[in-house]
Amino acid sequence: MTAKKQRCRFCRQNRNIDYKNTELLSGFINSRGKIIPRAVTGNCALHQRVISREIKKARNLAFLPFVR
Repeated sequence: MTAKKQRCRFCRQNRNIDYKNTELLSGFINSRGKIIPRAVTGNCALHQRVISREIKKARNLAFLPFVR
């Protein structure tokens, strides 16, 4: 029996991803400041693109650091 593929947490919960929500976005950044890939996080391609775009916005507006 094969394991069922998990759905993206943003698809399940229908949550908005915003650059001002630094607590949410910081969970998708590793200790070196890199964005965690979607194979690890389990996000769908659409939401992974949105997350990366919002992390980059938050970095440019100094809500998130570029390097920890």
